[in-house]
Amino acid sequence: MPGSFFDTNVVIYIASGDPAKADRAEKLLGEGGAISVQVLNETANVARRKMHMSWRETHAFLSMLRGLLAVHPITTETHVGGLALAERHNLSIYDGMIAASALHADCDTLWSEDMQHGMLINDRLRVANPFRASC
Repeated sequence: MPGSFFDTNVVIYIASGDPAKADRAEKLLGEGGAISVQVLNETANVARRKMHMSWRETHAFLSMLRGLLAVHPITTETHVGGLALAERHNLSIYDGMIAASALHADCDTLWSEDMQHGMLINDRLRVANPFRASC
């Protein structure tokens, strides 16, 4: 069953100081979806380095995400597919990995503030910016 996949930047907004974006991100994540281990790792890094969360707060935040969303592993197949997507769609390596993870999770929507809104990847994964007025 197709569904939503969340890029790290959307997940981070839950704990941000921007109430409008935090509310929108919380609403979308509350509807369920998927993330990858890469998203958890990037979230941990941002939580510690940029948001200055304690280790306890970081663990609690990550635990909440793991309980709310399906978490997909990064495999060699994801890695190879991510490289191909980065090359084909002119994405960063990390965005290619996120897109490959979303495709492997059989998602049809990739919520991301960083990637091009409306981009169609492999004719089945649409990138959507959740913070655009039209979303």
